[in-house]
Amino acid sequence: MIQIAIFASGNGSNAAKIIEHFKLQKDVSFVVLSNNANAFVIERAKRLGVEVAVFEKNDLYKTKSVLRFLECKEIDLIVLAGFMWLIPSNFVTAFPNKIINIHPALLPKYGGKGMYGENVHQAVIKNKETQSGITIHLVNEKYDDGQIIFQEKIEIEPKDTAEILAHKIHTLEHLYYPLIIEELIDEIRQKKEQKKEEEEEQ
Repeated sequence: MIQIAIFASGNGSNAAKIIEHFKLQKDVSFVVLSNNANAFVIERAKRLGVEVAVFEKNDLYKTKSVLRFLECKEIDLIVLAGFMWLIPSNFVTAFPNKIINIHPALLPKYGGKGMYGENVHQAVIKNKETQSGITIHLVNEKYDDGQIIFQEKIEIEPKDTAEILAHKIHTLEHLYYPLIIEELIDEIRQKKEQKKEEEEEQ
């Protein structure tokens, strides 16, 4: 079984799209973790039959309770889907190159602390950019700073508002995030199979 943890703070549309994408793959299991007990992502996850865990700031930064939870679940990949807090360094160490995030702009532009959601789209429109897009990247100890895995661009029309741009970006997120995660899961599968074969040979 391949175990995926999705971290989300809000609406959870990306989380739902990811879970739905893999519903026929019986060897992929999800757990959703949220730092917001009122987040709609919790309702979405429950409707999809996915386990949910809610945690507070101290659980993430002051204790190891969230980290221990993930380790007990034998998590193979951590997916950030609208998660607003900075991932602590002990997570990056415990899950090297196994934490990914999606950002609603073409990094390295429009990244960093405070650059999320509408803030990003408003900045892009204000600066009269002609293109925007999504960036899927590995997570390190800084906001939006990890190695870029994938980017997809869209053209910005002169009439586009931040709201219109947000809709275009969401469409890209819902299409490409599950596909990139599937590629990563395929790699995890291959490594697990290889490890199993090596153990059987010993």
